Amino acid sequence: MKLKPLNDRVLVKRLESEEVTSGGIIIPDSAKEKPQKGKVVAAGPGKLDEAGKLVKMAVKAGDVVLFTKYAGTEIKIDGDEHLVLREDDILAIVEK
Repeated sequence: MKLKPLNDRVLVKRLESEEVTSGGIIIPDSAKEKPQKGKVVAAGPGKLDEAGKLVKMAVKAGDVVLFTKYAGTEIKIDGDEHLVLREDDILAIVEK
């Protein structure tokens, strides 16, 4: 299935969180929080400003981003969990 987000929406696939802390402690599945880091799969064209002009998105497919903890709507695409969230819910782009 292919999805193309509308307006300022972004489709993000969560990246797996660390299973071992820097001190070597293994974190069990029951204690893990959902990661707030993901890879952008698709992005909409942007949103319209008050003058009716299109404001392009700051993110694009392939970007790794940090987003707010309770952002977006979870959906399943071909058995994989994804998030659909607004560009405003993205906090930062992770650069390598």
